[in-house]
Amino acid sequence: EMSQISEEKVKHGSYPRVVCCCRKKCLLLNDVVLITATLHTGFSRRAKSFEMILVGRFLEGVAAGRTPHYSTLI
Repeated sequence: EMSQISEEKVKHGSYPRVVCCCRKKCLLLNDVVLITATLHTGFSRRAKSFEMILVGRFLEGVAAGRTPHYSTLI
């Protein structure tokens, strides 16, 4: 059983099962966060709310910090 796991290893220490099941869902969740951030930033002028800009920028930072981790699951 241990030999199968070591043979299944791909680069960066991830396993094919993780790549197959989780990578697409993680990237899609990250896209939802980016769309939410864009909407907050875009509608801040109409709502005349400076706080919406801050929330949008914060969400953009969260999404930007998570993207490199998901892209290394190749």
